[in-house]
Amino acid sequence: MSTAAPAVAFPGAFLPALGAGNRGADVLALQQLLRQQAQTPPADGVFGASTTTAVRAFQQAKGLAVDGIAGPATWGALLVTRRQGDSGPAVSALQAQLSAKRRITLPVTGTFDAATRSAVLAFQQHAGIGADGVAGPDTWRNLLWHYDYPDLTSLCDQDPDGNGTANWGTASAIGQLEAAARSFAATGQGKVPLGDVSKEHGGDIGGHASHEVGLDADLWPIRTDNAQCTAGRITWQSATYDRAATKALVQALRAAAPGRVKLIFFNDPELIRAGLTTRYDNHDNHLHIRYCAPVHPNPLYAC
Repeated sequence: MSTAAPAVAFPGAFLPALGAGNRGADVLALQQLLRQQAQTPPADGVFGASTTTAVRAFQQAKGLAVDGIAGPATWGALLVTRRQGDSGPAVSALQAQLSAKRRITLPVTGTFDAATRSAVLAFQQHAGIGADGVAGPDTWRNLLWHYDYPDLTSLCDQDPDGNGTANWGTASAIGQLEAAARSFAATGQGKVPLGDVSKEHGGDIGGHASHEVGLDADLWPIRTDNAQCTAGRITWQSATYDRAATKALVQALRAAAPGRVKLIFFNDPELIRAGLTTRYDNHDNHLHIRYCAPVHPNPLYAC
């Protein structure tokens, strides 16, 4: 079954604000665009100290406010129009974005070839913007805003609310979630069960009062038999609830996104006492993590 929604315009598209602690496809695009401008951050999708240094150096060179955060003004100075025949790190950024946001396999070659032009055209049609195969400011803005879909290697997709493949989230949220899941899976205690994140373009979603902006994700607690992906959901009060493993999962979630976790709702009193989670009604059988951004139109999601 396809996970892609039909073509639709994105009137609320905006350039994501990124800062230290963020991960994912948008951070990778930022790094590659900085490299296009003769900065030298690693192209690893992790907004660490060297990326902060590169952002600050670029901001200073362009006469922008020097705060180390990639906001609209910084993106505006970084984004360059690219078309067929162009090459370089900015094209690599474009190709990686298209692969992540459209769930396609587009080789990241740094050369704007016919396949890249076709992918740009398909995205422009999907986004309801002018389809000319040229990646200009409107295409970049819509592409950077568009949600990402997680790699399920260390996650198992659950669907308790009947929302199908509603696992889409901002690139940072998805990158941070994937990193935490990889870290936890490496402990040998099974995969992490993933409930809903958001629909592909956000908006109302059944069974949730939030989950509309790609920054909320539901996860299930870990079982003592490590069968949380196959044996059904439990509560923190269940005999098969593994408190130590669930605590390790929460710690992995926080470690993978330092400064970018707004809250984690889960009602295990021991984890609450440890300052790892917060009590909220109806959160006995799942963890709700809310990520945040340095700047966000909705203050509930601003760090």
